[in-house]
Amino acid sequence: MSHRLTVLILAGDVKGQRLITECKREGCRVFVLTRHALKDDDGWPKEDVDEFYYMPSLTRREEVINAVSYLARTEVIDRIIPLDDFDVEIASALREHLRVPGMGDTTARNFRDKLAMRMVTAEAGILGPEFVPILNHRAIHEYTQQVPGPWVLKPRSQAGAAGIKKIYSAEELWQKLNQMGDEQSQYLLERFVPGEIYHVDAITINSEVKFVEVSKYGKPPLEIIQGGGIFMTSVQNRRSLDVLQLQELNKKVLSALHFRRGVTHTEFIKSHADGKFYFLETAARVGGAYIADVIEHATDLNLWSEWAKIEIAGEKLPYKVPKFKTNYAGILLCLAKQEWPDMSGFDASEVVYKIHKKNHAGLIVASDDADRVQALMNEYSVRFANDFLAAAPQYEKIDR
Repeated sequence: MSHRLTVLILAGDVKGQRLITECKREGCRVFVLTRHALKDDDGWPKEDVDEFYYMPSLTRREEVINAVSYLARTEVIDRIIPLDDFDVEIASALREHLRVPGMGDTTARNFRDKLAMRMVTAEAGILGPEFVPILNHRAIHEYTQQVPGPWVLKPRSQAGAAGIKKIYSAEELWQKLNQMGDEQSQYLLERFVPGEIYHVDAITINSEVKFVEVSKYGKPPLEIIQGGGIFMTSVQNRRSLDVLQLQELNKKVLSALHFRRGVTHTEFIKSHADGKFYFLETAARVGGAYIADVIEHATDLNLWSEWAKIEIAGEKLPYKVPKFKTNYAGILLCLAKQEWPDMSGFDASEVVYKIHKKNHAGLIVASDDADRVQALMNEYSVRFANDFLAAAPQYEKIDR
């Protein structure tokens, strides 16, 4: 770098430590804007942060723009990086306002608004569940008459499976919409497609996918969030037809959404009924729930660190994906009945990481053999259910 870049990181939650550390390692000045409630959290890599700035919430666009604009009176901000779904839109608004390079409002909307990504990908001919915006009531009525239930009522701008409700009848739907009042336009309705859910995690440079890893969840994340259970995901055999097909579908989705550079986490479902893949949603960020750790144990490539390098390089400087391994890995994670569960009995040589978190049991397994990873995941999931599993609470919205 010809001059020392200043990177402003938007962090509605404590995460992305590797990205923060990589920015510092690359010689940047690192500013973190986060919530007051996270000020004393021990998870921050404080030695790698030059300045912390705090606000009550990062969701109030005008307040955040005013605060960062005030900071810009005395500091030149060269890059703005959001760590989570909730931060992507405000980061794009800040880039537009301050004329900082990176993803702008229009592209960011495609990756945050589930209705926008549904409409854009449908226009590009990419298969997805039939859907209708919660806008025109006649259109909604016609949809419920033509598309058999059950359906899922999805918030357009929440993250992942949060806030999704399964709806079984038109009567139930209208009752729910009446309760929502003016909030209903923030939702869409789509057909519930039973099947196996996959996620595709990728690095894209100059509109070309340069790294891609296809993984499959155990139980769908919606079931885990709303009903509890063991969260599982594992890297799939790269020679399988499903993986090859999903790699191509992922390219089509990112091309339709005009994604140029960065990391993405995209989900598809393979329908039990017809065996086809349906696009579910995508996000311009690193996947949550230790997905980056699973991919790192399989490949030696850390998506948080690479995202930092991509953002720092910008459009003008070269970035090249480093060499990586092609092994396999998977994770099991659940709420535990015990405050600090005893994981010592999980001692296979393929256990490469044990998650140390209060009231949680979790581990990552890795091997050069995809079948060995799946066998361990199957065995350990039974033991987790017997030894640790506690019921999960319902998701509750917090003020960010």
